Amino acid sequence: MTSDRYRVLILEDEESMNRGITFSAERHGFLPIQCYTIKDAEKSIEEHAPDVIICDINLPDGSGLDFISSLRSRCMSRRPYIICLTALDTETDHVLGYEAGADDYISKPFSLSVLMLKLEAFARRNVKQDATPKVIVSGNLRFVPDKMEVTVDGTAVQLTRNECRLLGAFMRNPQQILSRDQLLMQAFDIYENFVDENTLAVNISRLREKLCDNAQNPEYIRNIRGLGYIWMKELQQ
Repeated sequence: MTSDRYRVLILEDEESMNRGITFSAERHGFLPIQCYTIKDAEKSIEEHAPDVIICDINLPDGSGLDFISSLRSRCMSRRPYIICLTALDTETDHVLGYEAGADDYISKPFSLSVLMLKLEAFARRNVKQDATPKVIVSGNLRFVPDKMEVTVDGTAVQLTRNECRLLGAFMRNPQQILSRDQLLMQAFDIYENFVDENTLAVNISRLREKLCDNAQNPEYIRNIRGLGYIWMKELQQ
């Protein structure tokens, strides 16, 4: 089993759904941590340092989006992978989730099988990450994959886990055109039909914005119409 006992915090106030996710996660080899309120989750994060957080948006003691945003603003030795669960299913709702710091988004009702595939994909990506170079430098950008640290001109840039995955995919293949499918498989490591069609575009747009990369005159990421995207700069040895 590829999960290697990754800890998964489940923040969902609906008891039957929480139990269902917990049971499935345990069957797939993960270590589930059940939480029903933000207060419970805050305590569990301090105690258990989860690898993944599955977070409902509407919670009895606050907004899941506010909780995610607060979590991302902290200095943490490990940045958990965050999957949003919500009954809201518009493009705007998805964008708000990503902007708050979520890495993935699942709309209710959803299949537990799909959720487990996403968790297993997370586990596979983390196993593969061991072979990634310690530090990657390209132009004015410095990327430390193991710590998910990015600086541009010496200034720290906060990226979500998926944005870091995308950056890693580009920097492992500099000056090569990567198709949408290649980026989905390298950055998300799941089949295209399990990813919202806007996910890749939204994440690339946010990555460009955080790298101060002008889409009209890009320094790093260029869209090659009909083919995909390319990281334009060479890597420094």
